[in-house]
Amino acid sequence: MKLRLTAAGPVLARDDEHLLLDTGWDDIFQHPRPGELLHKASGRAVDPAVPLAPIANQEVWAAGVTYYVSRTARMEESAATGGADVYQRCYDAARPEIFFKSTAHRVVGPEGLVRIRADSRWNVPEPELTLAISVSGHLFGYTIGNDMSSRDIEGENPLYLPQAKTYDGSAALGPELLITDVPLGGSTAIAMRIERAGRTVFEGSTEVAQIKRPFDELVEYLTRETSFPHGCYLMTGAGIVPESDFTLRSGDRISISIDGIGTLANTVA
Repeated sequence: MKLRLTAAGPVLARDDEHLLLDTGWDDIFQHPRPGELLHKASGRAVDPAVPLAPIANQEVWAAGVTYYVSRTARMEESAATGGADVYQRCYDAARPEIFFKSTAHRVVGPEGLVRIRADSRWNVPEPELTLAISVSGHLFGYTIGNDMSSRDIEGENPLYLPQAKTYDGSAALGPELLITDVPLGGSTAIAMRIERAGRTVFEGSTEVAQIKRPFDELVEYLTRETSFPHGCYLMTGAGIVPESDFTLRSGDRISISIDGIGTLANTVA
């Protein structure tokens, strides 16, 4: 089942109907088994509403170097400063790279404006399957994430990662949250298209099977010594990376699609 957050509250899309739920968004993450809560949900039927970013008080975290192509891209951008080996060792290590990405107020919803930093010359979107994790640390759903990144800032020095990754408008989520206890299949496709002035300037795809680390492993490391009183989201890494001569421009339109979830579309401010 799919859940979207609207100005009126959470809306459950079930079969051909949309139900406005009585529960709050944070309450869903508080429940030990959110899927069970929604199976029993009753609410009044409403017209499908334009979704907001599916987030209230959840933090957004991200995992890096989870795809081979991501490892290669990080090594490429850091080669000039001698930091390339850091990413190879991270890719091979038992412990994954997990970093803080965003608080809710910096997250953009469907059709919202994502941003690129004024002090960066090399910026890309990173299309990421994103895990929804309950207060108890249970993976209960999936959405689409855009982890906007300043590649030149991160490549200059790995210690600059927070500046390359965390700023206003640096993350987008949506359009809906797919709630299921069934793991997504490895053949689940992830695709991204970037349009500029109506013309496609980049297009790429991958699949969930290309993610090196199991989702349960990523969740376990994230929650090992860190509590989330409102639950959280975890972006699982980017398996689609534009060529090294590509950078986003103001007005570019980014569309990220994942099988079974939908399409998250945003424009660069």
